[in-house]
Amino acid sequence: MEQNGFFSFLLGNLREFLTYTGFANLTAGHIVMILVGLFFIFLAIKYEFEPLLLIPIGFGILIGNIPFKEAGLMVGIYEEGSVLNILYSGVRQGWYPPLIFLGIGAMTDFSALISNPKLILVGAAAQFGIFAAYMIALLMDFAPNQAAAIGIIGGADGPTAIFLSSKLAPNLMGAIAIAAYSYMALVPVIQPPVMRLLTNSKERLIKMKPPRVVSQNEKIIFPIIGLLLTTFLVPSGLPLLGMLFFGNLLKESGVTRRLAETARGPLIDVITILLGLTVGASTQATQFLNWGSLKIFGLGALSFVIATAAGVLFVKLFNLFLTEGNKINPLIGNSGVSAVPDSARISQHVGLEYDKTNHLLMHAMGPNVAGVIGSAVAAGILLGFLS
Repeated sequence: MEQNGFFSFLLGNLREFLTYTGFANLTAGHIVMILVGLFFIFLAIKYEFEPLLLIPIGFGILIGNIPFKEAGLMVGIYEEGSVLNILYSGVRQGWYPPLIFLGIGAMTDFSALISNPKLILVGAAAQFGIFAAYMIALLMDFAPNQAAAIGIIGGADGPTAIFLSSKLAPNLMGAIAIAAYSYMALVPVIQPPVMRLLTNSKERLIKMKPPRVVSQNEKIIFPIIGLLLTTFLVPSGLPLLGMLFFGNLLKESGVTRRLAETARGPLIDVITILLGLTVGASTQATQFLNWGSLKIFGLGALSFVIATAAGVLFVKLFNLFLTEGNKINPLIGNSGVSAVPDSARISQHVGLEYDKTNHLLMHAMGPNVAGVIGSAVAAGILLGFLS
């Protein structure tokens, strides 16, 4: 009898153990999300679509969708006090995005924008996609704060999207972050058809004057003036804009090389790993798979297309007021979104398709870096009147 009781005890333990396994808690939603994570990793490795982002996010999706029995194990990202939950605080509280902006500032050369300041208007025009998506989301019965967080996807700026959604719509942050980074990675797929559709053969062949040489003093003064102008106008954008211009001053001052190298190297790498992994892990099937997420993905795609189109169409309109020899190639209008430097590379790539000698990269970098500033300003505006 004692032996039978012992085996019954072991069998009971085995049954209890099996209830804790992923196989016992697996749902169709978990399978769907695991396939999405594998797809992200595939895109990153096979086609090199933003691998520094998609591999951490894709693997994070796998981590977040390992099924488990919620019985106080403290392993899930939404379980208060778990390791993943603590790391996710950097996303939820908006700590990681400003640190990402510090690194972006330390690696960004604003020379193209300084040499041709009118290109900032192209970057500003591309932000129309944010406000257009905001209005469409309102028409789809999203609350104003949710609509603003969704609209920012059109800026093609993952850190800004995370920062704004953490303040205005934390319950939508996972879907917004995944949509923003997905469309950033798909810049080479989404933008070229829009650029070709909205330009004619003559416009694609426009050659722009070489940018003038920018002095070191101008590079040093720019982040200081940029900070004062943008943050006095939109104080609510201070966390992002302050860190962006601070990082740029570290780069351009010439006397803080170690700090600049740390900001654009080890620091941004560590934060990118933590941000990507935890954003991916936040897409647990039970929290993520719903009609709201699908609507967000649809609105995000629309916002991104509108932003690209707005940049191209603004250049075409602007050219009506510019003299021959000073006109801007509309193919750089797409680079007004904040996907640095990928959207500028797309301008270069599409331009070379029509003229092998027409190099647009340096010109496209102007509106591209302006787009970084513009998306942060747009986020500050939305945060200012909705918070």
